[in-house]
Amino acid sequence: MYAASREASARSREALRAALTGSDSVAATTGSELFAVVGVLDDQRSLRVALADVSVPGSVRAELSERVFGSKVSAATQAVLTTAVAQDWSRTADLVDTLVLLGQEALLESAGDSGRADAVEDELFRLGRIVADNPDLEQALSDRAKPASAKRDLVARLLTGKVEPITLTLAEQVVTRHSAGIGAAFDELSDLAANRRDQIVAHVQAAITLSEQQRDRLAASLGRIYGKPVTVHVQVDPSLLSGLVVRVGDDVIDGSAIGRLERLRRELA
Repeated sequence: MYAASREASARSREALRAALTGSDSVAATTGSELFAVVGVLDDQRSLRVALADVSVPGSVRAELSERVFGSKVSAATQAVLTTAVAQDWSRTADLVDTLVLLGQEALLESAGDSGRADAVEDELFRLGRIVADNPDLEQALSDRAKPASAKRDLVARLLTGKVEPITLTLAEQVVTRHSAGIGAAFDELSDLAANRRDQIVAHVQAAITLSEQQRDRLAASLGRIYGKPVTVHVQVDPSLLSGLVVRVGDDVIDGSAIGRLERLRRELA
């Protein structure tokens, strides 16, 4: 984002924080309603352009959003939306993308309020791995020729009753707006969930399944290295032969057998 959109996004997030007060249901309702607003804007180009038109005073754009959505969303959602559209955005897409992010953050806040943040984060990570490991599924979820409703229905059939309701809502939104990189989008959501709890995410590839005790020891060791709590997400990859590959941001710690063999090969060469 350019500077104008970064400032607009920051102010919109402040409005979200102010709105998420009261009962535990406020955050869940706000997140779902923001996703519904995004769905309308995705379908109606003239409306989304009008709401982000910097040649029109912000107060006028805010009034337009109230006329269109005021009777259809809660007061908390409208407060967030009014603040967002009143800002000056560098691009129309930045407004819509920020509303998506605010919806995600509201739903993750709801998961935290209900004590389900850990479960939602883990489910999002596992969804990313399932999609990345299943090309046919990724193709079905990213097929541009399929209507968004068909992709949402597919996700609902696969996940209903198997994941947290918040995970399902987030997953449906991901496949509605993404035509590529579905697995990566789930990874980003999982990282967002961890970051909201002020935790670092470690993506770990292991040659074998790690026990809970091994995962806890690894998380504790990484926590000492980085000085913050670490969430460990593990993917089993037998091709490593033995050991682990740990990725934390741009840092890579390769302790796998295949990694050691590759280093030896380079040294001999």
